[in-house]
Amino acid sequence: MGINRIKIITQLLSEIEGNISNKDFKKASVSQSTIGWQLDHALKVVNGICGMMVNSNPEDYKADFNPIRIILFTLGFIPRGRGKAPKIVLPPEVITEDDLLKQLAQAKINLEAIKPLPKTSYFKHFLFGTLSKKQTIRFIEIHTKHHLKIVRDILN
Repeated sequence: MGINRIKIITQLLSEIEGNISNKDFKKASVSQSTIGWQLDHALKVVNGICGMMVNSNPEDYKADFNPIRIILFTLGFIPRGRGKAPKIVLPPEVITEDDLLKQLAQAKINLEAIKPLPKTSYFKHFLFGTLSKKQTIRFIEIHTKHHLKIVRDILN
């Protein structure tokens, strides 16, 4: 299942790539942020989470119960305007096409790097708790879809 979700995320990265040229578009009725902000943030999240998974010690993984995670992962979406991005994944003031392309290339490499990781590789999310490899991949998918939906709404 995780490998199929990685294929989905790879397709989402292609959609990100297709929207890089729209990075300066903004529609205040949808979001106070530009498309570039949405893309940069989504890529920072993919890259940051993959890096944390690679560096996790699978022997330290401990499953936890999180009702919010269960609900949102089952529904498959994140409600808008509810979350606040941690500082580490906030985009810079100026977002360049070159930087987005570099992050995109790194995201593709990072997705390949997590494929062979053990099932107990993990990522700790501030709201959803400790996520196993499978749960982490699901979170990356849901999170990326969330920001691409905002991008599509800005463009429509």
